[in-house]
Amino acid sequence: MHYFPLALPFLLILAFAFIFLLALIELGILEYAYARIGIGRRHMFALLVLSLLGSYINIPVWELPAREVVSDQHVTFYGMRYVIPLVVDWPRTVIAANLGGAVLPTILSIYLLIKNKLYLRGLLSVTIVAAIVNSMAHPVRGLGIAVPIFIPPLVTIAVVLLLSREHAAPLAYIAGSLGTLIGADLLNLGKIQGLGAPVASIGGAGTFDGIFLTGILSVLLASLLTRKKSVEGSGPEGHRTGAP
Repeated sequence: MHYFPLALPFLLILAFAFIFLLALIELGILEYAYARIGIGRRHMFALLVLSLLGSYINIPVWELPAREVVSDQHVTFYGMRYVIPLVVDWPRTVIAANLGGAVLPTILSIYLLIKNKLYLRGLLSVTIVAAIVNSMAHPVRGLGIAVPIFIPPLVTIAVVLLLSREHAAPLAYIAGSLGTLIGADLLNLGKIQGLGAPVASIGGAGTFDGIFLTGILSVLLASLLTRKKSVEGSGPEGHRTGAP
């Protein structure tokens, strides 16, 4: 099951955003952000590429009983245009996991959770983000569940900076990715059947943009904020010499 979750204009926006991210990598800004969560420069580029290209791949998990489905249309939600794939003789809804928006972020989140031993704070932050995102998730006919694009990253930044500035960067990725997947998609699976969506992609259309931005903006902003705090903490006192 292969199709990009966003319409062409928004795919182009993501392409330009990706070029911008490459510029940040060359300037060392994004590299610092990902270094804060324990990902080296070599793996960072691969992660970004796989996340974007992986949004094209949906892995079927199970099917819902036969219902009339919407086909070959675009759905607009909060200014974003999502793609409903063309289907022929497909009187059912397939639940799938998006490779770039669900599988890869989940694997990386579990890795970061274990590496940084953020079990309690990770659970708490994911729970809070999932609850807030769930309250703002909307069923959209033909599409599935959608969330306003900037809600996940903004909520994530606020939550993790309250819980842990020291581990803000890895916690931001964990809470933003898993919180969005759980709050928007998994907790709303019961609402999917009556929407006429041929494919309900977990981490795909309706949530991929938010998850992708969360993975970039949350980590970047959290890292820059913690870096600023570190610089401020090494102010004039850190450069004093001689007797007090």
